[in-house]
Amino acid sequence: MFDIGKETFTNFRDNYWNPPTLFWAIFIFSWIVFIWDTYIGWRQFRIVLNTTKLPVELSGIMDRETFLNARAYSIDRTKFTLFYHAWSQTFSSVILLCDLMPLLWDVSATLMEPFGLDKSYEITRTLVFVNVGALISKVIDLPWSYYSNFVIQEKHGFNRQTRSFFAKDQVKKFFVSQAITCIILPAIIWIIQKGDDYFFLYLWGFCSLIVFLMMTIYPDFIAPLFDKYVPLPEGSLREKITTMAQGLKFPLTQVYIVEGSKRSSHSNAYLYGFYKNKRIVLFDTLMENPPKMSDSGDESSLDKDNASDGEKSNQQDAAVIAGETSDVTAAENEALTEETDKDTKEKKKKGCNDDEILAVLGHELGHWKLNHVVINLIIAEVQMLFTFMIFGFLYKDPVIYQAFGFNDQPILIGLLVITQYIFAPYNEIVGFLMTCLTRHHEFGADNFAKKMNRASDLRSALIKLGNDNLEFPVYDWLYSATNLSHPPLLERLKALGKID
Repeated sequence: MFDIGKETFTNFRDNYWNPPTLFWAIFIFSWIVFIWDTYIGWRQFRIVLNTTKLPVELSGIMDRETFLNARAYSIDRTKFTLFYHAWSQTFSSVILLCDLMPLLWDVSATLMEPFGLDKSYEITRTLVFVNVGALISKVIDLPWSYYSNFVIQEKHGFNRQTRSFFAKDQVKKFFVSQAITCIILPAIIWIIQKGDDYFFLYLWGFCSLIVFLMMTIYPDFIAPLFDKYVPLPEGSLREKITTMAQGLKFPLTQVYIVEGSKRSSHSNAYLYGFYKNKRIVLFDTLMENPPKMSDSGDESSLDKDNASDGEKSNQQDAAVIAGETSDVTAAENEALTEETDKDTKEKKKKGCNDDEILAVLGHELGHWKLNHVVINLIIAEVQMLFTFMIFGFLYKDPVIYQAFGFNDQPILIGLLVITQYIFAPYNEIVGFLMTCLTRHHEFGADNFAKKMNRASDLRSALIKLGNDNLEFPVYDWLYSATNLSHPPLLERLKALGKID
């Protein structure tokens, strides 16, 4: 039996494992995936286009105006996504067909010559290759990013960035990303160069260490480079969060607010940290009455106990204005008050109240209590080990490099070809399975919050967040199953039920 298997493998290798066959197999598969993804995206696009009236099942969840706004937002985003993916696939195909990767590899050697560096210095040449490639990619993608923020997001009221903020943010992201790459990549190449037959174990251990290190330092040292983080002020919300954490034995050390409103009006909340050093982060856009953050980063006082206090203050201000203006009539005064009330209600539309925020955190704490993060980490570690094992088996084969126009065998190119191209079918399958697992975890976390008697508040929060973020609530079943890691709103509400 083993002889037959060995003979079959040998025949396959002799007949099919050659540069042209490998290249075209990878190229054709990439287009199959693109066509499939485009087909699924088009199915969802048709659903959005054809759903022009508010479905009956959404009555009491979304009003007609919000529904139409969500529909318009979804149409614009889907169009952009379809065009961007078409451009990206075309550009990637040009790179492969025109041998632009080996060309850039040769250019990297040329750029080293003025500094007296020999092209045989693989680590240095790799760093030049990566940084030049990243710069080209950033410049090419910049118009798409600009259009997404300042046309689509701006049109639908989500973009909060100024152009100067956007420019600084892009520059910071690029340099921080490249700095991290320039630290980690040489170590990876050195381990592969110097390691023995079991180098993949050392590489796996090193990359695992980097993953845990980045999870630890990113929130404290990297994320604050881009957004402002301040502790949640003392008050009833902080006390309730602390009490909830203590009740679940969650080792909470700090609650932060991130000033996401300078970037976007989309909202979020998450937990991070290891062992007994856990933190909670709330986006200010998640909160109905977020504390104001001064330029110096100091916290301003905020009465968090009653959402109505702000409304009363606005009404009092309106009354003062009316009283101090001698030519304001009673009718005008009444109209001014009504307009103020209307503006106040409009402001109150976005964000969640304290109980809803606690329900959202109950969901997030459910992920922790049910070990979802640990499960995902274990899966990621096993996948990484498996990938490095296969890489160790294949990376010295010249066919892999010749298929993409390389005469030599740069380690980085071997990593890219094997993990991105040869592993593409495997990555598609695993990606779908991880989407299914994540959806299962989301239902589990919702159920955890429900068991905490917070189903009503979580239901209300999900509806508010869906409306605030203009989430279009009608999905094609195939698109939902393959693209949504979080279940659609209606499915989550159905699972929660209407009451605790």
